[in-house]
Amino acid sequence: MGLREIIREVDLPHPPERVWTAFATSGDLAAWLMPNDFRPELGASFTFRADPAPGFDGIVHCEVLDFDPPRLWQVSWKAGKVDTVLTITLAPAPGGTRLRLSHAGFGVGTLLPRVVLGMGWTRLLRGKLMDLLTEEG
Repeated sequence: MGLREIIREVDLPHPPERVWTAFATSGDLAAWLMPNDFRPELGASFTFRADPAPGFDGIVHCEVLDFDPPRLWQVSWKAGKVDTVLTITLAPAPGGTRLRLSHAGFGVGTLLPRVVLGMGWTRLLRGKLMDLLTEEG
């Protein structure tokens, strides 16, 4: 992992179409990520909301950059000093789906947010996302 990007890959025991549902609606995103007002439309602006922390007012400002069901979900991600791009790609894999997360564009002064987000993505993908997909099944 470079200093400017977080990469996470996880194999999920569900087909890509099922995994895609976790990114396709505001409700499903809220269930595993954060409350939001997401709309699945190119160019749509939306926010994620979390508890504030030092240097972070609790709001992540986003815009849908790419949305290609069921393989690509990409948004801008701006919060505090962080001005990045989050890309999720889904591909068929033996027994389910390979999910690849790339959170890129971290700059000078964003080491702490990058570390915190890196740990958070690992926890969310292997925990809350997996729980949501299992509940839907």
